[in-house]
Amino acid sequence: MTDWTASRPEPFRPGLLGWLRAGLRGLALVVLVYGAFLCLLAVRLVEWPLFRRDRPWSPKITRLTCRAALAVIGLGYALRGRPMVEKGALVANHSSWLDILALNAGQEVYFVSKSEVARWPGIGLLARATGTVFIARKGVEAKRQQGVFEDRLRAGHRLCFFPEGTSTDSIRVLPFKSTLFQAFFTHGLDRVLHLQPVTVVYHAPAGEDPRFYGWWANMTFFSHLLRMLAAPRHGRVEVICHPPVPVDAFESRKALAHYCEQVVRTAHVNAVM
Repeated sequence: MTDWTASRPEPFRPGLLGWLRAGLRGLALVVLVYGAFLCLLAVRLVEWPLFRRDRPWSPKITRLTCRAALAVIGLGYALRGRPMVEKGALVANHSSWLDILALNAGQEVYFVSKSEVARWPGIGLLARATGTVFIARKGVEAKRQQGVFEDRLRAGHRLCFFPEGTSTDSIRVLPFKSTLFQAFFTHGLDRVLHLQPVTVVYHAPAGEDPRFYGWWANMTFFSHLLRMLAAPRHGRVEVICHPPVPVDAFESRKALAHYCEQVVRTAHVNAVM
C-alpha cells in the first residue's frame, strides 16, 4: 500500500492579490469570531448561574458564527439528511479544521479534540469557550476521560468526535478506532443513547487538486488557513447526516465503530465520484 501522507500538494504562493484577499477575509473573520466570542461570554454569564452545565442559548451563537465564517471564506455549504434529535452523539470523518465550521453550521454540537488544541494560541481559547472536550493520548488518562464523556452525555450535550484519530487529505476515509466508542457502553448509556454517522465531503474548486481542502502530514494550521483565505475561488462542502442508530443495537464498541465507518465511507465514495 502506498503512503498517502508522503504526497503533498505543491507549495502555496499567494501572490499580491492572494495576500490582499487573505488580509480582507482574515480581518473579517477576526471581527466575526472574536465579536461572537464576546457575545458568547456575555450570554454564558447569564446561562451559568441559571442552567449550570446546560447551554440553551450560547451554542446558537456558535452555530450562526460558523455559518457566517464559511460565507466569509467563500466555501459553499450544503446540509443533507436530518440532524439527530435523539439524545446521543455524532461521529464523522475528519479532513481539516474546516470540519468544525461545517459540522457546527448545521447543528449545535460540542467537539471532542486532542488536548494539544487547548494550548494553541487563540484557537484553544475559542475551543474552551465553546465547550470542547479535550482528551489526552496517554493511557493513564483513559479512566478520567471516560468519566468526562459520561458526564457530558448525561447532561444532554451532543458530542461530536472523529474516530479516525487524525485529519486526512479529504479524499479518503481512514479506519475508525473503536476506543472512544466504549464510552457509550458503560453504566447503562447504551440503553438511552443514539449515535449518528455523519459524512463530510469536500469538492475542490474547478481545476484544483482534489485534496485542496485536506490538512495532513506536516502541514501547519497557519499555512492551511492562508491557502483558504487567499484562494481566488472556492468549492463546496457537503455534510451528510445519516439515520441515527441506537447504541444497544450493537453487541460491542467494535461492531458499532465498524458500522459507522462503513456508512461514512460508502457515502464519501459515492459523493466524490
